[in-house]
Amino acid sequence: MLQYASITGVLRVILIILLIYYGIKILSRIFAPYLMKYVAKKAEERFGGQFGQYQSPKQEQNKEGEVTIDKVPKTSTSNKKVGEYVDYEEID
Repeated sequence: MLQYASITGVLRVILIILLIYYGIKILSRIFAPYLMKYVAKKAEERFGGQFGQYQSPKQEQNKEGEVTIDKVPKTSTSNKKVGEYVDYEEID
């Protein structure tokens, strides 16, 4: 046998859906700042830990006031002749 939905049942379902939607919306506005702080703190810990792995050994080697050079700059002198320099003027 075929049954039809009553008007009160449909209104009740719509009201429940709206209440759930607005409830989630209000709760997200309340808890979103705390959630964002938590996520930022965890990301900072993760990236700070990775950064600390690379920085801590170098800091232990250097004494205060001591200057170190990590990379020696390349001093390559090339005497290649690419071409002739041509001086030109723009014509309007």
